[in-house]
Amino acid sequence: MTRFLTTPFARRALALAPVAGALLFGSPAWAEEEPTLDSGNTAWMLTSAALVLMMTLPGLSLFYAGLVRAKNALSLFMQCLVSAGVAGVLWVVIGYSLAFAEGNAFIGGFGKLGLAGITPDTLWGTFPEYLFVIFQAMFAIITPALMVGAFAERMRFGPYLAFIVIWLLVVYCPLAHMVWGGGYWAQAGALDFAGGLVVHMSSGFSALVAAILLGRRRGFGKEPMPPHNLPFAVIGASLLWVGWFGFNAGSAGAADQTAALAFLTTSTAASSALLAWMAIEWIHRGKPTVLGAATAAVAGLVAITPACAFVTPMGSIAVGAGVSVLSYVAVTFLKPALGYDDSLDVFGVHGIGGAWGALATGLFIADFALPEGTTRGGQLWIQVQSILFTAVFAPLATYLILLALRAVFGSLRVDDEAEFAGLDLAEHSESAYEFGTASGTSTAHAAAVGHVPAGAPVTSKA
Repeated sequence: MTRFLTTPFARRALALAPVAGALLFGSPAWAEEEPTLDSGNTAWMLTSAALVLMMTLPGLSLFYAGLVRAKNALSLFMQCLVSAGVAGVLWVVIGYSLAFAEGNAFIGGFGKLGLAGITPDTLWGTFPEYLFVIFQAMFAIITPALMVGAFAERMRFGPYLAFIVIWLLVVYCPLAHMVWGGGYWAQAGALDFAGGLVVHMSSGFSALVAAILLGRRRGFGKEPMPPHNLPFAVIGASLLWVGWFGFNAGSAGAADQTAALAFLTTSTAASSALLAWMAIEWIHRGKPTVLGAATAAVAGLVAITPACAFVTPMGSIAVGAGVSVLSYVAVTFLKPALGYDDSLDVFGVHGIGGAWGALATGLFIADFALPEGTTRGGQLWIQVQSILFTAVFAPLATYLILLALRAVFGSLRVDDEAEFAGLDLAEHSESAYEFGTASGTSTAHAAAVGHVPAGAPVTSKA
């Protein structure tokens, strides 16, 4: 029982359910019992893990692929797919240990390297630890994939692979340990129920650095670059909305009242954000757009992530409405004013949304969720400190990683010819769509767009 009470899930649950905690500790005999497997909780966590994977494959893949130009659609699918491959293996080999094994205040140790010491009978609370491993692996999969949208249509595939490997180990795992694995911010009392700091701020702020360092897309600001398939994007956003129930409610670690609250606030915040963004856009542009509605829903889901089990349903409405104001300003005014090319607004949605969500956790925290002995002002200050730390640590580490990779690879982005042809052909020798009667091959497509003569090979520089 003692080991269970030191887990991030248990800390969150106890913060939210003092009555349940009193019942749990009311009997000394109960307190000494070892945890036992709960089939209901196990079933819910299995379902939640699958839902979180669905957020990346195919949710995020469709969302991003629909928002880029047709010649780059497959490259977005590939980058999301390979994130699942890279993170899925790294997490089992070393990532889980760095995040959740005993270590220091900033990173876990090697005690669970290769999942050492874990067997099918090992429990994490009331479900198998293997299940906790794969649930957390799904978070590790989607986080680097989120960054892809900021530098879409211009990064070479080889450097991208190296980048996400190093970034997972240097940025994601330490943050996960500090916030969820009993590290510095967990001890300081920072509240991040499902990843406002660990997932969204880390990826959003890191993505901004990557977008700036790689430079703007060829023709950015001079020629239109509209989404090539908005239905893809809407379907992707819809799948993200559904999958987010596993992301947030699954982070309760049980099929209980905490999961129910997180489920409710998650959907309510997304709905609130959608309505607020639609109103803002209607007033500002004269018409509400489908792209705006899809973006707003995702922004609302991002913002409620750290707060979903710490605010009331009414509080979640404020969280959703607030993020629409901030993210709309970021993508509509801040980005053009500063001139950076965040292709799919990863910083504006995930960076700003994650920061707002972490702050809103302190602003709108419910009485039942406020840690004992902590004032609202005190909790808000802790949240601010954790936000500032993440906003400096993640982008600084990302900058250093990319500088090192540039020294190794020479250039991180494709050349002008490859960018003109599209990354689908230049990096993968494939195309998402067929053109002409001789279609079906990359060479035929390349000939159709004037990149190479028919019959000439298409090579990759990855």
